[in-house]
Amino acid sequence: MGVATETKPWTLEELHRLPDDGNKYELVRGELFVTPPPSVSHEDIIAIFLRLLVPYVGQWKLGRVHTARAVVRALESEVEPDVMVRPVGAPTDDWAKLPVPILIIEIASKSTRRRDRGQKRAHYLDLGVPDYWIVDRETRTIQIVRLGAEDVVEHETAAWHPNTADEPFVVDILALFREALGES
Repeated sequence: MGVATETKPWTLEELHRLPDDGNKYELVRGELFVTPPPSVSHEDIIAIFLRLLVPYVGQWKLGRVHTARAVVRALESEVEPDVMVRPVGAPTDDWAKLPVPILIIEIASKSTRRRDRGQKRAHYLDLGVPDYWIVDRETRTIQIVRLGAEDVVEHETAAWHPNTADEPFVVDILALFREALGES
């Protein structure tokens, strides 16, 4: 006798009934992902990105920079990217009515690496997110995923150049990881 390995898909309604227990709950195409609270180095990398990204986004009037707890709700899915830049839309309290982010950054960990490169990557591309960065602490790299282009893994610098900015946003990857994680 075989054992059932398939579970029923989760819904947004079920997701929203889960407890506020310190874990992050995300739903991608009916699949529930539970992530424990982040590590200090994970949050340090986010803090460094915010310090660098907020002035750039403000200078070029690209929108707003959001961190976890801000969600992308679309296609019956809801995710909380580590960092995202979203154009300013009409005032609303409905996450589903906000514009698609123009940059999403996920900090990969042992528990999220596979979904960041798999289900979430596919979801972000389906939504039309033009730039998605996967920051990998283990390999000290940034994988750049762009619509209509091959993925690129960068070891030294990563650049994001939105259409309305005259100059790109450039990250010194070596300096980023040195500051967040120490010497390698």
